[in-house]
This record gives sequence, C-alpha cells and structure tokens, in this order.
Amino acid sequence: MGKKSCCKTDAPECCDMKGFLSFLVLWIVSKENVKGCDISRELERRRGSKPSPGTIYPVLKELKEKGLIISDKNKVYSLTEKGEKELVSALRYFTTIFYDTEEMLKCCSPDNTESVKD
Repeated sequence: MGKKSCCKTDAPECCDMKGFLSFLVLWIVSKENVKGCDISRELERRRGSKPSPGTIYPVLKELKEKGLIISDKNKVYSLTEKGEKELVSALRYFTTIFYDTEEMLKCCSPDNTESVKD
C-alpha cells in the first residue's frame, strides 16, 4: 500500500491523491474496456477540456507497470484483478476523505441561496 494519510488509512498505490487522474482513469477502465482516446473523451465530458495524449498515456503506462491494468494488441485497456482490488481500496480512501460529499454538493447546488461561509 501507499503512504499514510491524515485519516489513518493507507493511500492507495494507484494514486497519491495529489490529483485524481490516475484514480479517474482506473474508474473509467473499470466501467468497460476502453482505448486511450475513449478515456480522453470521457475525461473531456467530465471536466470540459480534453487532456492531451501526453497527459493520458503516461498515466496508462504507470498503471500498467504497477500491474493494475493490461492492454491487448489493439491497445484496449482493462483492469487486472490487482487493479480491481486497488480500485476498491481507492474508493474506500476517497469516501473516507470526502465522507461529506452530499453536504459539499448542497453548497454548490443552484437551489442553494445561501453562500458558503468563510
């Protein structure tokens, strides 16, 4: 496993949570077997801008080197058994940190007329 965090849970190996790209890529690959360009399109849909191949492919390479994903001859990526376990660990880690996601969403809701207090 990875580094200890403030919530006394080991950070998952796939991502140190400085950014969520590795986590998101692992999540996307868990939904269906995909090519790198499909991952880019999904990330564009989620964040509004398309990441460059220089952003996506190093992450895919790192996840492959860690044995979390594999690719076939057509560069279609899928999770390994280790990747599935790692994703579960990452999801637990994420939900431990963001246990109040529902409350966070309320602050951003268009229906919320109160502003976030400092």
